[in-house]
Amino acid sequence: MCIGKIIIFSAPSGSGKTTIVHHLLTVFPTLAFSVSCTTRPARPHEKEGKDYYFISSESFQSKIQKGEFAEWEEVYLGVFYGTLKSEIQRLWATSHHVLFDIDVKGGLNLKKQYPRRALAIFVQPPSLVELQQRLRSRQTESPAAIAIRLDKAKYEWSYAAQFDGVLVNDNLQQAQRQAARWVAAFIHP
Repeated sequence: MCIGKIIIFSAPSGSGKTTIVHHLLTVFPTLAFSVSCTTRPARPHEKEGKDYYFISSESFQSKIQKGEFAEWEEVYLGVFYGTLKSEIQRLWATSHHVLFDIDVKGGLNLKKQYPRRALAIFVQPPSLVELQQRLRSRQTESPAAIAIRLDKAKYEWSYAAQFDGVLVNDNLQQAQRQAARWVAAFIHP
């Protein structure tokens, strides 16, 4: 088995990609989660170094200038996310494949950087109406923030065909099983 692959799950916010990624981490011991950097504040349940590395905008800009990111994106106005090259290398050094829960543009940028080592999956909610309900049920954002996320989701949906596979998450257990089948076929060809 070849260690050193990248498995990317991207989706509009609220599509269920994080739940699917957490499931895959329980199924495949050779997967390790890539922790991204962000300039946004932590949500109440999030832990530094586990969910994200929460850094200042100044620190993020410095890392961009130094070429430390494998990919980065201004996902929302003034809110940056990125994957450190050192994070990928750290996980590969521990004999793991790297699993990403990442925004759509970031996922495609990683796929371009590692075309032969990456599997990129787009997780799609069944509809925008369902996505809106999911975002509201989180109770973590204002109606204005949800509206911004829905507008972004429409835009992100236009990139789905550029991924290796599209996983419609209308039934979580079925989506998890399909994701596991794709990952197994990729890491155990």
